[in-house]
Amino acid sequence: MKKNWLGMAMGLGLILVPGIALAAGGGATEIVVVADTRHLSGFSLYIATLYNENLWLFATWSVIITTAMGAGLGLLMDAIMKRTGLDLGKTHKSES
Repeated sequence: MKKNWLGMAMGLGLILVPGIALAAGGGATEIVVVADTRHLSGFSLYIATLYNENLWLFATWSVIITTAMGAGLGLLMDAIMKRTGLDLGKTHKSES
């Protein structure tokens, strides 16, 4: 029975700690994070403007660009490895 109360007291303490910490200071103000577009041009300006104005479209472009760069890097590394003789795409059956 004592172990049960001890566990409940520890759990309650963990729940109350963030509330106590937040009560120590004043309320937080809203923070607005924006990209500085003053010295950008071209595609960088387009992406920074998207970040500032339309986060959904920015996230969509981020996924598309990351996927394309990953696929391109994978194909490049595959070509380099084939030229060096390391073809990891083919499996060889061992002869018994």
